[in-house]
Amino acid sequence: MKELERQADHQHAWQAKPTLRIIYQDYHRRLLEAVPPGPILDIGGGIGHLKETRPDAVSIDIIPCAGLDAVCDAHHLPFRDGHFAGIVMLDVLHHLNRPTEFLKEAARVLRPGGVLAMIEPGMSPASYPFYRYLHQEPADLGADPFRPLFPDGPKDPFDSNQAIPTLLFSRSRVWAEVAKNTPELKLKRSEWLSVAAFPLSGGFKNWCLMPAQLTRTALRIEDALPEWMRKFLGFRLFVALERTA
Repeated sequence: MKELERQADHQHAWQAKPTLRIIYQDYHRRLLEAVPPGPILDIGGGIGHLKETRPDAVSIDIIPCAGLDAVCDAHHLPFRDGHFAGIVMLDVLHHLNRPTEFLKEAARVLRPGGVLAMIEPGMSPASYPFYRYLHQEPADLGADPFRPLFPDGPKDPFDSNQAIPTLLFSRSRVWAEVAKNTPELKLKRSEWLSVAAFPLSGGFKNWCLMPAQLTRTALRIEDALPEWMRKFLGFRLFVALERTA
């Protein structure tokens, strides 16, 4: 029941905040541009609204929700080997109990040349204090990303460690170990996003400090910032992994 109430709160925020919709439409564009043509799997699609941009995407979530094509666990995808050209995920990986095992499962259902594209919380020097001390979800950069997030199993599908994506994809030593365990996937792209527009939007909270009429301009300005500045100030990490032959 608690999960359904949170989904209802998220849906209300989505309808009430045009700034949030503009930012997420930009995220969806980035994710879809990163994957090749062909069948697309949208993991965690219960509140992602990707189908508004890509109606033919196969959308799944672990929590039942209107508009889903299947309810299932991302660690055990009910699809045949090599079925999808792309997998897209928005704020999902940091909720998974065994993220590195999920990467193996994602590689299994991707065809050669297929791409797994993700946008996740990013622990930059500017954003980490916010995520660590002000956000309702935990962020622990001292965690071991190769151990289960919840040793006794997750108590709530919204349980998380927001630092997991940064640990996996922004630490060269950790990524080398991930690549050894999942040689089918290679890191194709990694970049930092969301310097101001996203944090000022308030996300799915009931407040917003970014006027909708300025949001698209703010996003263009963010894209024009040098990489070092986005890496220092960014609140989001974009990652694309390619399935090798």
